[in-house]
Amino acid sequence: MDDAGVAPVTIALQAPNMNAIAERFVGSIKRECLDGLAPLGEGHLHRTVGDYVQHHNADRPHQEIGNESIAGSPRVGNGDVVVSERFGGLLQCYEWAA
Repeated sequence: MDDAGVAPVTIALQAPNMNAIAERFVGSIKRECLDGLAPLGEGHLHRTVGDYVQHHNADRPHQEIGNESIAGSPRVGNGDVVVSERFGGLLQCYEWAA
């Protein structure tokens, strides 16, 4: 783990709520990203998860912050709605046309 710059953090046994945010994020990656995809190697997996993290932070609305994205991009407008695809169509993002 040291090669990747990741250090483990120990938590109390039998206390899943101490790790709830990380568990939720890992579950989201599994359900929304990796369920419909078979990674073709470590590089492909890193690119895919990186793309998903970008989608999660910039495109995906989050209920706990008023259905806004973490990046804070505005989601209001009038006119046509444009659909952009991620992961070859597995995920779709909707936004107002400029």
